[in-house]
Amino acid sequence: MPDVSPNSIPDLVARLAQRLTAQGLLIATAESCTGGGIAQALTARAGSSAWFDTGFVTYSNHAKQRLLQVPESLFAPGAPGAVSEETVRAMTAGAIANSAAELAVAVSGIAGPDGGSDDKPVGTVWIAWQWRDQTLARRFQFAGDREEVRHATVVAALEGCLLLIGE
Repeated sequence: MPDVSPNSIPDLVARLAQRLTAQGLLIATAESCTGGGIAQALTARAGSSAWFDTGFVTYSNHAKQRLLQVPESLFAPGAPGAVSEETVRAMTAGAIANSAAELAVAVSGIAGPDGGSDDKPVGTVWIAWQWRDQTLARRFQFAGDREEVRHATVVAALEGCLLLIGE
């Protein structure tokens, strides 16, 4: 489980900014359950325009389809749905295709307090990271209230970016 202390996000962003700058990379975010929290954390750092390209807040399934070209078939009855590996992978691909970024992170989950099910309880979050020809995705099960789940998601998303680009 990622470190969810309040000071961890600025530290993670500082480290990520250094790596992105050193490699000349731009990042894009594609967010659902965090509602732009990752983009907010990134742009809270002065100078972020040098390495942050854009953020997509695609809370509805329709927005995921329209802005990120997530296939409609993923949301059909019996399909994986919004909170799935397939959807976050499609979200990263859409973020890169619709931006100047080389690195993208996407999140979709159930922050609560409602919306969970037996197979996707509250706190279930899928995160995907895409850079170059590599896309990684991971399912998390975070504990806590809505704010804690969203905070833990931002931390995990940033940590994954650092791992992917080689910190």
